[in-house]
Amino acid sequence: MHIDVVLHPAEIAQLPARDLSATTCVVFDVLRATSSMVTALAHGVTEIYPVCTIDEARALRANLPDAVLGGERQGDMIPGFDVGNSPREYTGLTNRRVITTTTNGTVALRACERAQQVLVGALLNLGALAAELRASSPSLVLLVCAGTFDTFALEDAYAAGRLIADLPGATRSDSAEVVAALAAQYPDSLEALRRARNGRALIGTGRGADVEWCAQVSPYKVIGVMEGAVIRPRPI
Repeated sequence: MHIDVVLHPAEIAQLPARDLSATTCVVFDVLRATSSMVTALAHGVTEIYPVCTIDEARALRANLPDAVLGGERQGDMIPGFDVGNSPREYTGLTNRRVITTTTNGTVALRACERAQQVLVGALLNLGALAAELRASSPSLVLLVCAGTFDTFALEDAYAAGRLIADLPGATRSDSAEVVAALAAQYPDSLEALRRARNGRALIGTGRGADVEWCAQVSPYKVIGVMEGAVIRPRPI
């Protein structure tokens, strides 16, 4: 297994042109898109439809009128949507379908859609991700850090580094070595997320509980697998 890491949204923009047909992608948007998705799947959501734009979300909702419409722009719930981007909003949606659009996370997921396999990653399901990758042992793994707007995000790189630490024996690119070293500097996941720019911003707007939620390591034994632009749960 060889692990590489995409660290920056500018790299994500190039992914649709890359040959990912032999690659397993794991997408991290820890604060908060992929953490909300993992929480939703762990609480019984059956399908998640990640889309890039608000217009796409509303158009898809017209075809799936029973679906919950969720997501954010600038961190806030989109006007007219049912839920925002807090993972705590997704704990009561058992047996529902969710359409979601976020600033970075859903864009990163869709950029990977031609990969051999696309997994939804968060600290919340880190153990399940590691177990899946150890069991399937793909030859190429690309950890995709969604970032914030057009910049690097510490929390995504931190989660990628934590996952790498759980995959001993894999070879690593230079970027994989960098995030592994970064993660080793923060044994306390909550400290890492509080130090991140996104963590500080969420705390500053009264959303510190979301940071604490997203900092939990491996409470959920489920991963999200995206096939045909639809994410479905796979228990581990």
